[in-house]
Amino acid sequence: MACLLEAPLRISVLSEVTATSRHYVDRLFDPDPQKVLQGVIDMKNAVIGNNKQKANLIVLGAVPRLLYLLQQSSSSLELRTECAVVLGSLAMGTENNIKSLVDCHIIPALLQGLLCPDLIFIEACLRCLRTVFISPVTPVQLLYTDPTVIPHLMSLLSRSQRTQEYITQIFSHCCKTPEHQTVLFNHGAIQNIAPLLTSPSYKVRMQALKCFSVLAYENTQVSMTLVNVLVDGELLSQVFVRMMQRDQPIEMQLTAAKCLTYMCRAGAIRTDDSCVVLKTLPCLVRMCSKEHLLEERVEGAETLAYLMEPDVELQRIASTTDHLVAMLADYFKYPSSVSAITDIKRLDHDLKHAHELRQAAFKLYASLGSNDEDIRKKITETENMMDRIVSGLSESSIKVRLAAVRCLHSLSRSVQQLRTSFHDHAVWKPLMKLLQNAPDEVLVMASSTLCNLLLEFSPSKEPILESGVIELLCTLTQSDSPALRVNGIWALMNMAFQADQKVKVEIVRCLGTEQLFRLLSDPDSNVLMKTLGLLRNLLSTRPHIDQIMSSHGKQILQAVTLILEAEHSVEVKEQTLCILANIADGNTAKEILMTNDDMLQKIKYYMGHSNVKLQLAATFCISNLIWNEEDVQAVVSSDCSPKGSQERQDKLREMGFVDILHKLTQASDPNLCDRAKTAMQQYLA
Repeated sequence: MACLLEAPLRISVLSEVTATSRHYVDRLFDPDPQKVLQGVIDMKNAVIGNNKQKANLIVLGAVPRLLYLLQQSSSSLELRTECAVVLGSLAMGTENNIKSLVDCHIIPALLQGLLCPDLIFIEACLRCLRTVFISPVTPVQLLYTDPTVIPHLMSLLSRSQRTQEYITQIFSHCCKTPEHQTVLFNHGAIQNIAPLLTSPSYKVRMQALKCFSVLAYENTQVSMTLVNVLVDGELLSQVFVRMMQRDQPIEMQLTAAKCLTYMCRAGAIRTDDSCVVLKTLPCLVRMCSKEHLLEERVEGAETLAYLMEPDVELQRIASTTDHLVAMLADYFKYPSSVSAITDIKRLDHDLKHAHELRQAAFKLYASLGSNDEDIRKKITETENMMDRIVSGLSESSIKVRLAAVRCLHSLSRSVQQLRTSFHDHAVWKPLMKLLQNAPDEVLVMASSTLCNLLLEFSPSKEPILESGVIELLCTLTQSDSPALRVNGIWALMNMAFQADQKVKVEIVRCLGTEQLFRLLSDPDSNVLMKTLGLLRNLLSTRPHIDQIMSSHGKQILQAVTLILEAEHSVEVKEQTLCILANIADGNTAKEILMTNDDMLQKIKYYMGHSNVKLQLAATFCISNLIWNEEDVQAVVSSDCSPKGSQERQDKLREMGFVDILHKLTQASDPNLCDRAKTAMQQYLA
């Protein structure tokens, strides 16, 4: 019988809760304004800390009525203020609550409320707006829809400490794009917020500081302005330095360090400035120690990685500060079985977020090891480091996988590591697995790492080749992402370098001539350069040159013609002329060039070009065409006979090449001069 009673009992309880909630909503419609006010006050007391009650009231339609009362000029100020307070309390519930409030157009109603002169009401509206805007489900663009809102918020900053705290918090949460930064900057955010850094209220100082960190992030205009700002006669950068002192709260130290980091990365502060080297960097290293909370260690490591990413000197300083490389190894052991965490809630939180520590450690290791060989060695010799990276490549968290592959990519720039650690741990296997199915962001970094593993001196090159990687790389060259196309063709270029003919034939077969020539007209210059590099590596060693030119010579020369005739950079044209020089070094292939007068005229044009690099590359072509094979090797075919070279020399003399070579022997560039003299000697031989 108990089972039969259970369901009705639950319905009864639910009905009771809903009936109570309905009572609160019904009172909002009472014709007596005083009873409405008391009803709102009672509702306020009922919802504090009660998410179920909040959800019930929202479902029963309390929000539209509260917003109506808030916007009615006939409502008393006290009623309007209490409505704003209740709405703020409802917003402190779940994300679904926030979505319901936003759907009811709470933001425009509250922004309209800010036009009221009453400070208490303004503060209640701002408090509610702050709660709504700090939620991740609120579209921040709603703050920028009406162009009069930002200037009005700036004008309210001077009203009270509360308005300062709420408005700066709204700004710091709603500044997500360069466009948002520009809007805030143009409406005087810097001059209006800078004085708040000396406010007697810690909350105001902290929110102002957070504002500057989001405004300065990757923004040169803001950062260059900040560096000249004075606060009570003191440079803003020095105010930030004071906020990083050890006696300040950790949150303040970290945020001030972020401000200086972003200003430095934007070029407003030099990387060798004492405020960076002696203050910001040590502060961030300090944040990585295990005495700090998980989120502080994550933020400290990620900010430090960003600070020193482009600067080798900062990387060297950081690597020797407070045993940082060893300290980061602790990030992989957290929380340990002997963890000092006694707070069960905190332990539960940290267990759920421990992957963020691993992600941050990989990012910082990647940044530390991006340039210096000794640092890379120190990283790989850290306990179980390569095993940790290999494990990281297959973690469930996509962010950890990305950070791990970044770290691997950074270390893969080392010839020594490619030959030792990478080979010993067979890192190519998990990397290949990662390339099979991953988002573009991970694919870009993984394929970039693969490019390094396919370099000639890498022991991983052979097993990777045997794993059937060519097809995968050819697929990457068809991607919509220019970065993936570059990496796919770059890896193929590295693979083709000094490769067996079998490998080269497989590359050409798998890529297909259509795709190869499509890549030669790619709008991305990096893709074009790497494709030319691939073609140059395919057309190396005489039997390979002759074999490829016999089957694809016509299309190759067509593509070369298009590149030499189009508007391309010197680098692209130089690489193209080097391909022609390789073709001219073939046995039968050079005859294909010799019968193409249009191409010979193009080579002649570039021998007289104003750019020395292009002159040199074109002169190489002619040097190879006129070369007398008898001087250097046994005759291997009728085309390489002295008679063949004599005929080529005669034709090129008739076309005026000898006169140009003679002029180039007087060139001011020593390399060009020597190359021209070497070519001329063939005529005298």
